[in-house]
Amino acid sequence: MPVDLNEILAPAHTAVVTVECQRGVVGTAGALSALAAAVREAGILPRIARLLDAARAASVPVLHGIVVRRPDGGGSTLNCRLFAATRKAGGPGLLAGGELAALVPELGPRDGDYVVPRHHGVSLFHDSELDSILRSLGVRTVVLTGVSLNIALVGTAIEAVNRGYQVVLPADGVTGTPREYAEQVLEHTMRLLATITRCDDVAAAFQRGTR
Repeated sequence: MPVDLNEILAPAHTAVVTVECQRGVVGTAGALSALAAAVREAGILPRIARLLDAARAASVPVLHGIVVRRPDGGGSTLNCRLFAATRKAGGPGLLAGGELAALVPELGPRDGDYVVPRHHGVSLFHDSELDSILRSLGVRTVVLTGVSLNIALVGTAIEAVNRGYQVVLPADGVTGTPREYAEQVLEHTMRLLATITRCDDVAAAFQRGTR
C-alpha cells in the first residue's frame, strides 16, 4: 500500500529526533572510533542539519536524545559489553555538561530545540522525558536520525512503536558499522518498524505542509 508522506509527516503532529549525535560518539575524540568513521564516510551530518533546518522552518519540534554520565559513574551500570567497552576506552567520557557529551555543532542545539539526556539504557525512551515531551507537543509521528543502526536506533524505533508512534526513518540520515551490516538492518529490521525514506523527502513534506 502506498505511503502518503504528506499525511504521515504533517507538521502539526510530527517531531524530528536526533539520536546520540554527540561529539564523544560521532566525533573524532570519542571512544567509538569506528562509528565516527562510518558517520564521516556516510556524510549523514550535513543532511541531518538541512533536515533540522527544514523542520524548524515548519515549526516541527526538534529533539536531541543524548547519553550522559556522572564523574563517579552513578546511575550507569556495566551490564553489557557495550558499556564495558566504552568505560575501558578511558578518557573523560560523556560527562554531563562536558564537551564530549555536547551535540556536534552542525546540529545545534538551536533556540527552541529540546535536549533530552539519559544516564542509562540503549533506547532514547529509557528513563528519559522523551515520551512525555512528545505527548505534550501532540506528536504522533517521530522522524529518527543519527546513530546507530547497531543498537540505539533499533531500540528507539521499537520503543516508539510500542508507545503508539508512527516512525519515519530517512535512510541517508542514519548509519551504523560495518556499513554492510547497517544496510541489512535497514532492509530486514527497520523496514518492518518504520517508513523508510530520505532526508530531502522529509524536508519537502514539511515544506508542503506549511503551504
